[in-house]
Amino acid sequence: MKRTLLLLAGPPATGKTYLISKMRRVIPDFFLITPDEIKEMYADRFGFDNLKEKADLELEVWQFYYSILDQYMTAGKKVIVTEYPFSEKQKPKLKILAERHDYQVITIRLVADFDVLWQRRQLRDQEQERHLSHIMSHYQAGDCLLERAKADNHISKADFAEIIAKRKYNEFQLGELFEVEVSDFSKVNYEELLEQIKNEI
Repeated sequence: MKRTLLLLAGPPATGKTYLISKMRRVIPDFFLITPDEIKEMYADRFGFDNLKEKADLELEVWQFYYSILDQYMTAGKKVIVTEYPFSEKQKPKLKILAERHDYQVITIRLVADFDVLWQRRQLRDQEQERHLSHIMSHYQAGDCLLERAKADNHISKADFAEIIAKRKYNEFQLGELFEVEVSDFSKVNYEELLEQIKNEI
């Protein structure tokens, strides 16, 4: 039986979460695992008092993420979906796990104009639904900040551009690649894309 690891890649604010909601209608039985959700769980469980502790906690997050992914594959889940701005840093481990468990890999890489991404990123970081741990240098469960503009760890436009370029988010690929331009969501044919993916899994 064919088993598939589906990677939703590309820079932040390209609509990976939105694509997942669309995917549920076409491929309803996939298993989802996202590093950001695990980061939020760990932040609520352990908290951090400075950026060093935040970075150390993130290392634990990735260990947990890979262990869960390994368990899903060991259990033989037919389709596993995972979304993140993947870079070369994650590629070796993902490749090893896919080969070990005989999973084909498909990458959907979402790309967009940088200025559009920056505007979306700013809006997202101002939303109350955005987990506070992403935009603070210190966080403990229960912390609240109504004026999100006062968060002390907002990324600057220059740093955002540098991270995208340095980590080569727009170049990440593992396995078969489907690249989608999402500067204008209304122009994206999600139905056609997902039918193509469905035919591959």
